[in-house]
Amino acid sequence: MTVNITADLIKKLRSRTGVGFLECKRALLEEHGDIELSIDNLRKSGKMNAEKKINNITNQGVIFSRTKNNIGVMLELNCETDFVSKDNSFRMFGEELVLTALEKNIQDIQILKKIFEDKRTDLVLKVGENINIRRFHFMQGENIIAYIHGVRIGVLVDANLLNPIILKNIAMHIAASKPEYVDPKNVPDTVFQREYQVQLELAKKLGKSHNILNKILEGKMNKFINNISLVTQNFIMDSNKTVGNILSEHHIHINSFVRFELGEVIF
Repeated sequence: MTVNITADLIKKLRSRTGVGFLECKRALLEEHGDIELSIDNLRKSGKMNAEKKINNITNQGVIFSRTKNNIGVMLELNCETDFVSKDNSFRMFGEELVLTALEKNIQDIQILKKIFEDKRTDLVLKVGENINIRRFHFMQGENIIAYIHGVRIGVLVDANLLNPIILKNIAMHIAASKPEYVDPKNVPDTVFQREYQVQLELAKKLGKSHNILNKILEGKMNKFINNISLVTQNFIMDSNKTVGNILSEHHIHINSFVRFELGEVIF
């Protein structure tokens, strides 16, 4: 089956990988236009760095977050320029969105958008730019804290115990270190297997014996799992300890967390 590899498709793959036009086109042709398989193809061929690459879209805006009575909400509100993102009416609109979500227990972004569509339209006319409620997260749990780094990164954390100082430090760590899962056991097998296949192809190129190859793969996969799991990451405020060590010392268990970074590609 012949797949039409369009310029837009190649551009999309280039934006995700940073790889050149011809290599992206080759990968897309070999993988019949599948973006995710093409990314793996480029990684296996050694054309792309093995670490996950995050490319920011050009949108400007602000991350907003608030908590109340074991409920936390976080929202990304976008505009077209940094100038408008600093406008008081834009900031007030974002604050009204998260406060309304808290007060009315709104969990669905589409409901929130419907309620505020008229105000959003009015704001668009006022500032002369498009305004987009890009994404929204509602968290309900035991003890929730919110942390905003500047206006570009937001974190919500739910834990079994409320220790404001420690939880804030953990939230700051999440903001800086970008974990994807709480614990290695939370990493889905599909994520593990996808990375394993990539590392296997890269390791084969080294021409090592079977035993050495297995040891290399084991080390690579352990590093991969530890890098994306919160509790196994080295704590940013004390690199001699892991986040898990810090949590154990204070008898804290992280139930869940969510991290927003302004303009990041949503996979």
